[in-house]
Amino acid sequence: MRLLMLSAEDVRRAVPMAEAIEIVKGAFAQLSTGKATVPLRTQLPVEKHGGITLFMPAYLSETDALGAKIVSVFPKNLDRGLPTIFAIVIVVDSETGCPVAIMDGTYLTALRTGAASGAATDFLARRDAKVAAIFGAGAQARTQLLAVCTVRKIETVWVYDVVRERAEAYAAEMKGFGPIPADIRIASSPAEAVREADIICTATTSSSPVFNGEDLKPGVHINAIGSFTPQMQEVDETTIRRANKIVVDFRSACLAEAGDLIIPMNKGIISEKDIYAEIGEIAAGLKPGRERDDEITYFKSVGNAVQDVSVARRVLEKARELGLGKEVEI
Repeated sequence: MRLLMLSAEDVRRAVPMAEAIEIVKGAFAQLSTGKATVPLRTQLPVEKHGGITLFMPAYLSETDALGAKIVSVFPKNLDRGLPTIFAIVIVVDSETGCPVAIMDGTYLTALRTGAASGAATDFLARRDAKVAAIFGAGAQARTQLLAVCTVRKIETVWVYDVVRERAEAYAAEMKGFGPIPADIRIASSPAEAVREADIICTATTSSSPVFNGEDLKPGVHINAIGSFTPQMQEVDETTIRRANKIVVDFRSACLAEAGDLIIPMNKGIISEKDIYAEIGEIAAGLKPGRERDDEITYFKSVGNAVQDVSVARRVLEKARELGLGKEVEI
């Protein structure tokens, strides 16, 4: 059996953010219209080391994409100078069932997660959005900002991290990169970050809310991608209560895993019927996105394997075109 091995740099070269956003829109549309088979991902807690490993397979019938991702989230890695997230993605030939490629999934995870927020921002944020706020300064925060700036002409960015030095390093690295503006400011508090924001992205491993929903201005759009367990609550109940549209990547997954929604549901603040749509329903044209400038819109993503498998399939196609990667016999 021959496998094509692809590095993070190969993935970067193969699929830029703008293309990833369009791929993810299509993947979510398939998910919400019954054209994808995606078992609820298996979570394997590693309590001894404060981490978790997830196993995520998917098959998309419309595009005939098949594969799986294994991803670990170990927050203590920050103290070791290591990424919080490590992952690999396996692409499987849907005709034969033979694995054909294995690729770095750490950058791919950041890419497809950013692309999901890019898709949601394109559907839900105001067209005239100019100010973005980013919570967190890790790998996910980098692709969140890149995606937002790909679909909206952002002029000013506020970044907040509990470790100011990380925010400063983030700002120095990201300013002026591609569509990202040079005007990136370090917020001294969460309130300073969100008060003028038209688009907010939360990309942290926090188990408690990272900003106060009372500080949000009308018309803001929020992408919440950090919390992924029932106990994690990155966005507070005030924000959820104020949101005119609550949109999720996949209802069953968010109802099982997203503390941002589960905790207020358990308190009776919202119910399942308050979820307006899956992002795939909007992508498929089944429901409208933003309808008024003053709407507060909220997108919750816990991540779905259709994103990984769809982007990975395109990475493989481009890698073959460009001669990327290394074939190995196993």
